[in-house]
Amino acid sequence: MNRLLYWKSGTTAFMAMVMSTSAIVPLFAPVATAQQPAIFTRPNQPISQSRTVSIPPGVTIPVTFDKDRIVVTPDETTSVTLEVAQNVVDGNRNVLIPAGTKIKGQLQPRTINGVKGSQFVAQELVFSDGRRQPIDASSRVVTRKETIKKGAKTTTILTDAALGAGAATVISLLTGNKKVEVLEPVAGGAVGALASTLLRRREVEVVVINPQQDLDVTLNSNLVVSRF
Repeated sequence: MNRLLYWKSGTTAFMAMVMSTSAIVPLFAPVATAQQPAIFTRPNQPISQSRTVSIPPGVTIPVTFDKDRIVVTPDETTSVTLEVAQNVVDGNRNVLIPAGTKIKGQLQPRTINGVKGSQFVAQELVFSDGRRQPIDASSRVVTRKETIKKGAKTTTILTDAALGAGAATVISLLTGNKKVEVLEPVAGGAVGALASTLLRRREVEVVVINPQQDLDVTLNSNLVVSRF
């Protein structure tokens, strides 16, 4: 798993539907504050007493991260661990996914409309009691970029930021900032080849990710969880 310099995300309220294994459909939402909208079920449908609930595709889970910015190159893959920002509950306020649950995954290169960017692909939930569960979810593709030029100052881009190994190499080689830590890439990453390429260039673009705006994950398939 990659180590990173880090960054912070905010929370985003949302509401969505989940289906219990007994086919009852309670409303579910993350709960953050006392001002959260009331949670209710569909008329004339009691809340299922089943311990297991299936959260359907399309539901978005808000996340948080402990730094304000993540910086990667458009071609690198790096491991990242996010956290669930709010309790995810069913219509009876039973907690399905507690706030603080870890979401392990990777930032992976993606191209959208011909533009290179980066997307977080969630792979596993890690609950506070140590239980682990696969999850099939992903963020939107982030194509926001900044250009790193040879000899440029790096103060702004490094402030409260998490750097992938490729981005750390870019900044170190082009700016001469030897204090930038080159972090371990995901197995199979080619930082050495990247460094060789950069030595022949005077500027490189990096993807700048704002976790609180960019990395909320949307389920791609059903996620079956147990009520807490």
